[in-house]
Amino acid sequence: MKPANNTLSRRKFITTSAISAGGLALLSMKPAFAGGLLSMQQPYTVQQVIDLIMKEGNLSPIPGTVDTLKSGSADQVVTGIVTTMFATVDLIKQAAKLNANFIIAHEPTFYNHTDNPDWVKNNSIVKQKQALLKKHNITVWRFHDYIHSLKPDFISYGAVKKLNWLPYFKTGEATMTIPVTTLGALVQHFKTSLGVNHLRIIGDPQQKCSRVTLLPGAWGGQEQVGHVEKDKPDVLVVGELSEWETAEYIRDARAMGSTMALIILGHALSEQAGMDYFADWLRPKLNGVKVSYITTSDPFTWM
Repeated sequence: MKPANNTLSRRKFITTSAISAGGLALLSMKPAFAGGLLSMQQPYTVQQVIDLIMKEGNLSPIPGTVDTLKSGSADQVVTGIVTTMFATVDLIKQAAKLNANFIIAHEPTFYNHTDNPDWVKNNSIVKQKQALLKKHNITVWRFHDYIHSLKPDFISYGAVKKLNWLPYFKTGEATMTIPVTTLGALVQHFKTSLGVNHLRIIGDPQQKCSRVTLLPGAWGGQEQVGHVEKDKPDVLVVGELSEWETAEYIRDARAMGSTMALIILGHALSEQAGMDYFADWLRPKLNGVKVSYITTSDPFTWM
Protein backbone atom coordinates (compact mmCIF):
# COMPACT_ATOMS: atom_id res chain seq x y z
CA MET A 1 0.00 0.00 0.00
CA LYS A 2 1.29 3.44 -0.75
CA PRO A 3 1.40 6.08 2.01
CA ALA A 4 -1.69 8.26 2.31
CA ASN A 5 0.30 11.43 1.68
CA ASN A 6 1.81 10.19 -1.58
CA THR A 7 -0.23 11.58 -4.44
CA LEU A 8 1.47 9.33 -6.98
CA SER A 9 -1.03 6.59 -7.77
CA ARG A 10 -0.02 2.96 -7.93
CA ARG A 11 -1.12 2.93 -11.55
CA LYS A 12 1.64 5.51 -12.25
CA PHE A 13 4.08 3.42 -10.22
CA ILE A 14 3.57 0.62 -12.70
CA THR A 15 5.25 2.63 -15.43
CA THR A 16 8.40 2.89 -13.32
CA SER A 17 8.36 -0.66 -12.06
CA ALA A 18 10.74 -4.18 -13.09
CA ILE A 19 10.79 -7.79 -13.47
CA SER A 20 13.05 -9.58 -11.02
CA ALA A 21 11.58 -13.03 -11.38
CA GLY A 22 13.88 -13.93 -14.25
CA GLY A 23 13.67 -13.97 -18.01
CA LEU A 24 11.19 -15.74 -20.18
CA ALA A 25 11.74 -19.46 -20.62
CA LEU A 26 10.31 -22.02 -23.00
CA LEU A 27 8.10 -24.62 -21.41
CA SER A 28 9.63 -28.08 -21.62
CA MET A 29 7.36 -30.77 -23.00
CA LYS A 30 7.60 -34.54 -22.87
CA PRO A 31 7.46 -36.14 -26.28
CA ALA A 32 4.17 -37.75 -27.32
CA PHE A 33 3.58 -41.41 -26.59
CA ALA A 34 4.69 -43.80 -29.30
CA GLY A 35 1.16 -44.07 -30.66
CA GLY A 36 0.91 -40.32 -30.94
CA LEU A 37 -2.35 -40.34 -28.99
CA LEU A 38 -1.34 -38.24 -26.01
CA SER A 39 1.20 -35.56 -25.17
CA MET A 40 2.10 -35.07 -21.51
CA GLN A 41 3.43 -31.88 -19.90
CA GLN A 42 6.28 -32.27 -17.45
CA PRO A 43 5.62 -30.75 -14.02
CA TYR A 44 5.77 -26.97 -14.17
CA THR A 45 8.16 -24.94 -12.10
CA VAL A 46 7.13 -21.60 -10.64
CA GLN A 47 9.27 -19.84 -13.25
CA GLN A 48 7.64 -21.75 -16.09
CA VAL A 49 4.19 -20.71 -14.86
CA ILE A 50 5.31 -17.08 -14.67
CA ASP A 51 6.82 -17.32 -18.15
CA LEU A 52 3.58 -18.82 -19.46
CA ILE A 53 1.54 -15.96 -17.99
CA MET A 54 3.92 -13.41 -19.52
CA LYS A 55 3.78 -15.11 -22.91
CA GLU A 56 0.03 -15.74 -23.02
CA GLY A 57 -0.69 -12.24 -21.73
CA ASN A 58 1.64 -10.68 -24.30
CA LEU A 59 3.41 -8.92 -21.43
CA SER A 60 6.80 -7.21 -21.54
CA PRO A 61 9.12 -6.87 -18.54
CA ILE A 62 8.35 -3.78 -16.43
CA PRO A 63 11.42 -2.08 -14.94
CA GLY A 64 11.28 -1.90 -11.13
CA THR A 65 8.12 -3.96 -10.79
CA VAL A 66 6.84 -5.09 -7.40
CA ASP A 67 5.79 -8.35 -9.07
CA THR A 68 8.53 -10.46 -7.56
CA LEU A 69 8.72 -13.63 -5.47
CA LYS A 70 7.96 -12.93 -1.81
CA SER A 71 8.84 -16.42 -0.61
CA GLY A 72 10.01 -19.74 -2.00
CA SER A 73 11.90 -20.41 -5.22
CA ALA A 74 11.41 -19.96 -8.95
CA ASP A 75 12.75 -23.51 -9.42
CA GLN A 76 10.12 -25.10 -7.18
CA VAL A 77 7.90 -27.67 -8.90
CA VAL A 78 4.27 -26.55 -8.69
CA THR A 79 1.79 -28.92 -7.04
CA GLY A 80 -1.15 -26.54 -7.25
CA ILE A 81 -1.90 -22.82 -7.64
CA VAL A 82 -4.10 -20.48 -5.63
CA THR A 83 -4.98 -17.00 -6.89
CA THR A 84 -6.20 -14.42 -4.40
CA MET A 85 -6.03 -10.79 -3.33
CA PHE A 86 -3.91 -11.22 -0.19
CA ALA A 87 -1.75 -14.15 0.93
CA THR A 88 -3.17 -14.00 4.44
CA VAL A 89 -2.24 -16.45 7.18
CA ASP A 90 -5.62 -18.17 6.80
CA LEU A 91 -5.19 -18.37 3.03
CA ILE A 92 -1.71 -19.90 3.36
CA LYS A 93 -3.22 -22.62 5.56
CA GLN A 94 -6.04 -23.18 3.05
CA ALA A 95 -3.52 -23.47 0.20
CA ALA A 96 -1.53 -26.05 2.17
CA LYS A 97 -4.70 -28.13 2.68
CA LEU A 98 -5.26 -28.03 -1.10
CA ASN A 99 -1.65 -29.18 -1.67
CA ALA A 100 -1.11 -25.92 -3.55
CA ASN A 101 2.43 -24.61 -3.08
CA PHE A 102 2.22 -21.57 -5.38
CA ILE A 103 0.15 -18.53 -4.36
CA ILE A 104 -0.37 -15.73 -6.88
CA ALA A 105 -1.50 -12.70 -4.88
CA HIS A 106 -2.50 -9.31 -6.21
CA GLU A 107 -1.49 -7.31 -3.15
CA PRO A 108 1.48 -7.25 -0.74
CA THR A 109 2.24 -10.13 1.57
CA PHE A 110 4.28 -8.14 4.09
CA TYR A 111 2.17 -5.00 4.61
CA ASN A 112 3.94 -2.49 2.35
CA HIS A 113 3.90 -1.90 -1.40
CA THR A 114 7.40 -3.25 -2.08
CA ASP A 115 7.12 -6.09 0.48
CA ASN A 116 10.26 -4.84 2.21
CA PRO A 117 10.52 -7.08 5.34
CA ASP A 118 12.50 -4.29 7.05
CA TRP A 119 9.78 -1.68 6.45
CA VAL A 120 9.42 -1.92 10.24
CA LYS A 121 12.56 -3.35 11.82
CA ASN A 122 12.30 -6.67 13.65
CA ASN A 123 8.65 -7.10 12.68
CA SER A 124 7.53 -10.17 14.64
CA ILE A 125 4.46 -10.82 12.45
CA VAL A 126 6.56 -10.74 9.28
CA LYS A 127 8.96 -13.27 10.79
CA GLN A 128 6.12 -15.58 11.84
CA LYS A 129 4.52 -15.36 8.41
CA GLN A 130 7.83 -16.11 6.68
CA ALA A 131 8.22 -19.15 8.92
CA LEU A 132 4.69 -20.33 8.07
CA LEU A 133 5.39 -20.06 4.33
CA LYS A 134 8.65 -21.95 4.77
CA LYS A 135 6.93 -24.63 6.85
CA HIS A 136 4.46 -25.34 4.05
CA ASN A 137 7.08 -24.84 1.30
CA ILE A 138 4.93 -22.22 -0.41
CA THR A 139 6.12 -19.76 -3.01
CA VAL A 140 4.27 -16.42 -3.26
CA TRP A 141 4.44 -14.28 -6.39
CA ARG A 142 2.81 -10.88 -6.51
CA PHE A 143 0.78 -10.21 -9.65
CA HIS A 144 -0.04 -6.53 -9.47
CA ASP A 145 1.70 -4.45 -12.12
CA TYR A 146 1.41 -7.10 -14.82
CA ILE A 147 -2.29 -7.87 -14.34
CA HIS A 148 -3.04 -4.16 -14.60
CA SER A 149 -0.97 -4.10 -17.81
CA LEU A 150 -3.10 -6.74 -19.54
CA LYS A 151 -5.50 -5.61 -22.25
CA PRO A 152 -8.08 -5.31 -20.89
CA ASP A 153 -6.94 -4.76 -17.31
CA PHE A 154 -8.12 -8.03 -15.71
CA ILE A 155 -8.93 -6.37 -12.39
CA SER A 156 -11.36 -3.87 -13.89
CA TYR A 157 -12.65 -6.40 -16.43
CA GLY A 158 -13.32 -9.00 -13.74
CA ALA A 159 -15.33 -6.50 -11.68
CA VAL A 160 -17.33 -5.34 -14.71
CA LYS A 161 -18.00 -8.96 -15.67
CA LYS A 162 -19.31 -9.77 -12.18
CA LEU A 163 -21.54 -6.70 -12.37
CA ASN A 164 -22.93 -7.83 -15.76
CA TRP A 165 -21.84 -4.52 -17.27
CA LEU A 166 -19.72 -5.84 -20.14
CA PRO A 167 -22.07 -4.34 -22.77
CA TYR A 168 -21.20 -0.87 -21.40
CA PHE A 169 -17.47 -1.45 -20.90
CA LYS A 170 -14.71 -0.19 -23.21
CA THR A 171 -11.11 -1.29 -22.70
CA GLY A 172 -9.01 1.49 -21.21
CA GLU A 173 -12.00 3.56 -20.08
CA ALA A 174 -13.11 3.81 -16.45
CA THR A 175 -16.45 5.50 -17.09
CA MET A 176 -19.54 3.69 -18.38
CA THR A 177 -23.11 4.70 -19.10
CA ILE A 178 -25.48 2.12 -17.64
CA PRO A 179 -29.31 2.09 -17.68
CA VAL A 180 -30.74 4.79 -15.40
CA THR A 181 -31.12 3.64 -11.81
CA THR A 182 -31.04 5.14 -8.32
CA LEU A 183 -28.02 5.39 -6.08
CA GLY A 184 -29.73 3.08 -3.60
CA ALA A 185 -30.42 0.44 -6.25
CA LEU A 186 -26.85 0.76 -7.50
CA VAL A 187 -25.56 0.14 -3.98
CA GLN A 188 -27.69 -3.00 -3.74
CA HIS A 189 -26.39 -4.19 -7.12
CA PHE A 190 -22.79 -3.87 -5.92
CA LYS A 191 -23.60 -5.69 -2.69
CA THR A 192 -25.29 -8.57 -4.48
CA SER A 193 -22.89 -8.89 -7.43
CA LEU A 194 -19.59 -8.49 -5.58
CA GLY A 195 -20.54 -10.02 -2.23
CA VAL A 196 -20.17 -6.77 -0.30
CA ASN A 197 -22.01 -6.76 3.03
CA HIS A 198 -21.48 -3.10 3.91
CA LEU A 199 -20.24 -0.07 2.01
CA ARG A 200 -20.11 3.70 2.47
CA ILE A 201 -21.67 6.36 0.28
CA ILE A 202 -21.91 10.11 -0.08
CA GLY A 203 -25.17 11.05 -1.79
CA ASP A 204 -28.94 10.68 -1.78
CA PRO A 205 -30.07 7.04 -2.19
CA GLN A 206 -33.03 8.29 -4.27
CA GLN A 207 -30.99 10.28 -6.78
CA LYS A 208 -30.80 9.07 -10.37
CA CYS A 209 -27.54 7.56 -11.68
CA SER A 210 -26.46 6.46 -15.14
CA ARG A 211 -22.88 7.58 -15.74
CA VAL A 212 -20.53 5.58 -13.48
CA THR A 213 -16.76 5.88 -13.04
CA LEU A 214 -15.42 2.61 -11.63
CA LEU A 215 -11.92 2.68 -10.10
CA PRO A 216 -11.34 -0.56 -8.14
CA GLY A 217 -8.53 -0.63 -5.60
CA ALA A 218 -6.46 2.35 -4.46
CA TRP A 219 -5.89 4.75 -7.33
CA GLY A 220 -5.07 7.70 -5.06
CA GLY A 221 -6.88 11.00 -4.70
CA GLN A 222 -5.22 12.73 -7.65
CA GLU A 223 -6.29 10.01 -10.10
CA GLN A 224 -9.77 9.70 -8.61
CA VAL A 225 -10.47 13.42 -8.71
CA GLY A 226 -8.82 13.69 -12.13
CA HIS A 227 -11.20 11.08 -13.57
CA VAL A 228 -14.18 12.89 -12.06
CA GLU A 229 -13.12 16.24 -13.48
CA LYS A 230 -12.58 14.71 -16.92
CA ASP A 231 -15.55 12.32 -17.16
CA LYS A 232 -18.20 14.12 -15.07
CA PRO A 233 -19.89 10.94 -13.75
CA ASP A 234 -23.08 10.77 -11.71
CA VAL A 235 -21.29 8.50 -9.26
CA LEU A 236 -17.66 7.66 -8.53
CA VAL A 237 -17.10 4.09 -7.31
CA VAL A 238 -13.76 3.30 -5.64
CA GLY A 239 -12.15 0.55 -3.64
CA GLU A 240 -10.60 2.83 -1.05
CA LEU A 241 -9.53 6.45 -0.71
CA SER A 242 -7.81 8.97 1.50
CA GLU A 243 -10.72 10.52 3.36
CA TRP A 244 -9.03 13.91 3.42
CA GLU A 245 -8.71 13.93 -0.37
CA THR A 246 -11.48 12.46 -2.56
CA ALA A 247 -14.21 12.33 0.10
CA GLU A 248 -13.76 16.01 0.94
CA TYR A 249 -13.74 16.90 -2.76
CA ILE A 250 -17.09 15.11 -3.25
CA ARG A 251 -18.56 16.71 -0.12
CA ASP A 252 -17.63 20.22 -1.26
CA ALA A 253 -18.81 19.53 -4.81
CA ARG A 254 -22.25 18.59 -3.48
CA ALA A 255 -22.31 21.65 -1.20
CA MET A 256 -21.79 23.82 -4.30
CA GLY A 257 -24.66 22.28 -6.22
CA SER A 258 -23.27 19.10 -7.77
CA THR A 259 -25.28 15.87 -7.44
CA MET A 260 -22.17 13.70 -7.86
CA ALA A 261 -22.21 10.71 -5.50
CA LEU A 262 -19.51 8.44 -4.08
CA ILE A 263 -19.52 4.71 -3.31
CA ILE A 264 -16.66 3.09 -1.37
CA LEU A 265 -16.58 -0.70 -1.77
CA GLY A 266 -13.44 -1.65 0.16
CA HIS A 267 -10.09 -2.46 -1.41
CA ALA A 268 -10.12 -6.26 -1.66
CA LEU A 269 -13.85 -6.43 -2.30
CA SER A 270 -13.52 -4.10 -5.28
CA GLU A 271 -10.64 -5.96 -6.97
CA GLN A 272 -10.93 -9.63 -6.10
CA ALA A 273 -13.30 -10.42 -8.99
CA GLY A 274 -10.28 -9.74 -11.20
CA MET A 275 -8.22 -12.45 -9.50
CA ASP A 276 -11.18 -14.82 -9.87
CA TYR A 277 -11.31 -14.04 -13.58
CA PHE A 278 -7.53 -14.51 -13.81
CA ALA A 279 -7.88 -18.04 -12.38
CA ASP A 280 -10.49 -18.82 -15.06
CA TRP A 281 -8.12 -17.47 -17.72
CA LEU A 282 -5.09 -19.41 -16.43
CA ARG A 283 -6.77 -22.75 -15.71
CA PRO A 284 -7.08 -24.07 -19.31
CA LYS A 285 -3.51 -23.00 -20.12
CA LEU A 286 -1.94 -25.38 -17.59
CA ASN A 287 -2.12 -29.11 -18.22
CA GLY A 288 -2.44 -31.17 -15.04
CA VAL A 289 -2.15 -28.33 -12.52
CA LYS A 290 -5.11 -27.45 -10.31
CA VAL A 291 -5.75 -23.69 -10.23
CA SER A 292 -8.05 -22.49 -7.44
CA TYR A 293 -9.34 -19.03 -6.59
CA ILE A 294 -9.87 -18.23 -2.90
CA THR A 295 -11.69 -15.09 -1.78
CA THR A 296 -9.94 -12.82 0.70
CA SER A 297 -12.46 -12.20 3.46
CA ASP A 298 -13.25 -8.75 4.80
CA PRO A 299 -10.98 -8.17 7.85
CA PHE A 300 -13.41 -5.73 9.47
CA THR A 301 -16.28 -6.37 11.88
CA TRP A 302 -19.09 -3.83 11.54
CA MET A 303 -20.64 -2.67 14.83
